[in-house]
Amino acid sequence: MNFEELLKGSDCGCGMHHTCSIKHIVIGKNANKSLGGLLGGYNKILLAADINTFATCGEEIKAQIGDKLESLLVYQRDGLLIPNEEAVEEMQALLTEETDLIIGIGSGVIQDTCKYVSHKAKLPYYIVATAPSMDGYASVGAAMIMGGMKVTYSAHVPEAIIGDIDVLKDAPMEMIKSGYGDILGKYSCLNDWKLSRVVRNEYFCQEVYDLTMDMLVKTRDLGPALLRREPEAIQTLMEALVGVGIAMAFVGNSRPASGSEHHLSHFFEIVGILNDEPYFMHGIDVVYSSIYTQQIREKLLAMEAPATHETMSREVREKRIGEVYTAISDSVIALQNKMGWYDEDRSGVYAEKWQQIREVLAEAPSVDELLGYLKSIELDIAKFEEMYGKEKIETALCFAKDLKDRYTVLWMYYDLLVG
Repeated sequence: MNFEELLKGSDCGCGMHHTCSIKHIVIGKNANKSLGGLLGGYNKILLAADINTFATCGEEIKAQIGDKLESLLVYQRDGLLIPNEEAVEEMQALLTEETDLIIGIGSGVIQDTCKYVSHKAKLPYYIVATAPSMDGYASVGAAMIMGGMKVTYSAHVPEAIIGDIDVLKDAPMEMIKSGYGDILGKYSCLNDWKLSRVVRNEYFCQEVYDLTMDMLVKTRDLGPALLRREPEAIQTLMEALVGVGIAMAFVGNSRPASGSEHHLSHFFEIVGILNDEPYFMHGIDVVYSSIYTQQIREKLLAMEAPATHETMSREVREKRIGEVYTAISDSVIALQNKMGWYDEDRSGVYAEKWQQIREVLAEAPSVDELLGYLKSIELDIAKFEEMYGKEKIETALCFAKDLKDRYTVLWMYYDLLVG
């Protein structure tokens, strides 16, 4: 992929000037060896990793930084590192007045923590990727867990993204599957974006939509090659993940890459943390969840006309939210009270635009087609159903939307099928 050309941005027909301030993207064999040459002007560097990511290439990166290394943070955790207040404070404690760059070695959690801390400190950061596991490398959003809530903060993009194929191809297979799943989930979120344009007149950019879809099309048939860890397939996946991140940077938020399938994923993660229950890696949850969001679309397509029905009373709804989200329920309720979407009557819009809505819903690939892609990379939807069970999944379909301020097919599901 020609990232240099893509990073130039464009004056778009949507009315926005799309821009992305990343200076360097190096993805390929021996990419880590390029880092030293990209450090001109920086002299006091904080290097951050966790135990596992440091083991992949930490010594090599330290050698590239040389005497510019001011401090090293290797998170010590028995379980999963969570991008929360504790992780942030641990990194912030090592910053000095002289620190001029943060470099992270890792993927999702390290990336988000470095992004969040560097933005707060008004410092640039680089990310040295260790797995093609998620699409946040080039995005402005820092997906954090603060006060128990999954919150995506608007931060900034890294100045440099380094992806060494020899490191990426040796990542745990679950992380490679997660990256593939994150990309395949774009079928769902892109459809949600179009749906929201119809229902809520939300801003939509065809150029960014097409860029994201292009990344998806280039990746969707790579399942078997990714299982074999073929370098070319790993590079294509990593480039797609970074390209989707640039698409998000172009519009200034995660809309081109995150919709109902991500809201479900966030639900399982947040509820898992709250209740000390297991959950899948992000991209795997995303792609499994996309099967269920597509089932919703197919149920809606079976309706000749939108049917009105009685929805939950406020009292019942808030009681259920309290039961589902326990310690963070007040924050969830406050968010939805602020949005006011429960108080809207969308039945008139649905009736007026039903044919147009159906045309959008019909653009998404079928459940059977999506299951074929999952099978190609040895992901079995039965494992998702075994992990969470029917009741938890049904609860997620009804209440995952409450975690976010974004219209998706989950709102139409609530309005027309279950509310």
